[in-house]
Amino acid sequence: MKKLLYILTFFISISAFSQTLYSVLEKKTIALGEPNVYKIRVDGLAGKTVQLPPKNELLPFHFEEISDSISVQADTYERVVDFTVFEEGKFTIPAFEVKIGDEVSKTIAYELEVINTAQKGDKINDIMKNKSVKMDAESYWELYKWYILGLLALVALIIAIVMIVRYGKKRKSSPVVATNHTLKQLDQLKRKKYIEAGNYRSFYVELIDITRNFLTKQYRIPADVLLTDDLIDAMKRNQTISQSNEKIVEDIFLRGDLVKFAKTFPDKETMDKDFNDMRDFVKRSSKDLEFENLRKDV
Repeated sequence: MKKLLYILTFFISISAFSQTLYSVLEKKTIALGEPNVYKIRVDGLAGKTVQLPPKNELLPFHFEEISDSISVQADTYERVVDFTVFEEGKFTIPAFEVKIGDEVSKTIAYELEVINTAQKGDKINDIMKNKSVKMDAESYWELYKWYILGLLALVALIIAIVMIVRYGKKRKSSPVVATNHTLKQLDQLKRKKYIEAGNYRSFYVELIDITRNFLTKQYRIPADVLLTDDLIDAMKRNQTISQSNEKIVEDIFLRGDLVKFAKTFPDKETMDKDFNDMRDFVKRSSKDLEFENLRKDV
C-alpha cells in the first residue's frame, strides 16, 4: 500500500511540474473552399514562453489561412488557425517543433483530403439576380466617350495626312511661289543700277534670262531653250497669257535681241519702262493663273 501511494505521489509531482502539448484538426476531409480549424494547445506553462512560426505563416502554402489567433495566459497557450484549401488532393499539416521555455516538443502530423463535391450537371444559381439598369445619353457618353474621342482624333489625323499629300506639292509649285521668287530676282537686278550707268546690254541680258526662267516655271513653256520667235509663237498657243501681257513680253524680247547685237541703243526711259512692265506682268501672273484655274474648275 505504501509502495502504491509512493508511485501515485511521484506521477502527480511530475505532472505538476511538466507541460502538456496537444494539437487537433477539426476535419480530416473537406470540400473545396470549405473552412477547417487547426489548434495547438499547451497546458502547464508555469510562466514559460512558447515559440512557434510567426502569425499567418504556420501552415504550408497550399493552405489559405483565414484567421490566426493566439491566446496566452499564465499557464496556457492556445493557437487557433482557421483555413481552407482551393485545390483537390491530399495535403499534410506537418509536425511542428514547439519550444516551451528551454524544452522542445513536437506536434503530430495530419493528413487532409480535399474533394470536389460539385457534380456534372449541377445547376448553379446566382446569389443575386441580375439587375437591369436604365442608361441615358449622358451615361452612354461617360461609358464610351474615350472611344468616340479616339475615333474622331484618328479621322482628323487621316484627313490631315490626305490634305498634306494632296495639296503640299501644289503649294510648293503654286503661282505665288514662282511670282515672289522672280520679283526678288528683279529687285536684285534693279540694285545693280545698270539703267543709271547706261549699261543696257547687261540689263537686257539679265532681264530676259529672268523672264525666260519665269515663263518656264509659271506657264510650263520651255522658254529657257526656245529662240525668241519660237517662244513668241509658243506663248500665243499657250492661251494662258493675256494678249496685253504677250505684247509686253514680245516687245522686250525683240528689243533685247537688237540690243545684244548692237542694232539699237535704248535710253533710260525705255529701260525703266521695260523693267516696270515686266515687274507688273510678273505680279499679275499669279492672280491671272488662279483665276484661270477657278474658271476651269467651274
